[in-house]
Amino acid sequence: MAQVSGGAGCEYLEWDSGFFGVRVARLSAERLRPESVGPVLAWCREHAIECLYFLADPADATTVRLAEDHGFRLVDIRVTLERRLDAASSKAEGKRSATLRPALPDDTPALRAIARVSHRDSRFYYDGRFPPERCDALYETWIERSCQGWADTVLVALAGGRPAGYVSCHRRGEAAGQIGLVGVAAEAQGEGLGRHLVEGALGWFAARGVGLVTVVTQGRNARAQRLYQRCGFVTRSMRLWYHRWFPRSGGDAG
Repeated sequence: MAQVSGGAGCEYLEWDSGFFGVRVARLSAERLRPESVGPVLAWCREHAIECLYFLADPADATTVRLAEDHGFRLVDIRVTLERRLDAASSKAEGKRSATLRPALPDDTPALRAIARVSHRDSRFYYDGRFPPERCDALYETWIERSCQGWADTVLVALAGGRPAGYVSCHRRGEAAGQIGLVGVAAEAQGEGLGRHLVEGALGWFAARGVGLVTVVTQGRNARAQRLYQRCGFVTRSMRLWYHRWFPRSGGDAG
C-alpha cells in the first residue's frame, strides 16, 4: 500500500486513506517516549490526520502507559509465528500442495465472497469506527489484488468443483516467505481444509527453496493460532496494535 513519508516518525498512508475515506497515517517507531508524543500528535493535527496506526512493543512499559495516557486505543494483539522448512519436511509438504491449484480469473467472485466473511477478527472490525461494510470490502479487495499479482501466488482448494478456500503466498527475498490471507468457505468449515491450505502453502514455498515461512494472526484468534501450531509454526513475536483517532475539526480526541 502506498506510503508518503512524514515528520515526527509518521507516514501518511495514501491507499488506506482513499479506501476508508479518512486521512490515515502510521507511526513508524515501536516505542514512545515522553518527549516524542507531543511532536507526533502535533504532526497529525497539522496534516489533518484522522486515524493514526501504532504497532507497539508490549515489552516496553513506558510505551504502553504513554499510549493509554494520550488517547491511543488498543484494537489488536499482533502475533507473528514462524516455521522452518528442511529437506525432509519440504518433500512431505510438496506432496500436499499438489492437490491445490493457483487461482484463476474466474475464481475471483467466489474468493471475494469467502473473504468478505472470513477475517472479522481483524483490528479494523474491532476498532469500531470503520464501517463494517468497508471492512468487509477491504478483504474482498485484498484477495482480489492478491490474485492480480500483489501476492506471488494464491492457492485454491476446491469442493464440488467450486473454490472452497484460499491461501496467499508472498516471497520475502530468496530464502523467506510469508503466508498472507487464509480463508475457508462457511460450508467447508470443520473438514480440515484450513490445515490443507497452510500445508499446501508450505509446499509451494519449499519447492522454491524457501527455508523460513512466517504468518501473522490476531491474539484473539485462538483457532488460527492452533491451526498454525498444528502445522509446525511457533510464536516468534507479539506486538500491540493501537489506533489514535482525531476529530475532523482538528481538536483533541476525548
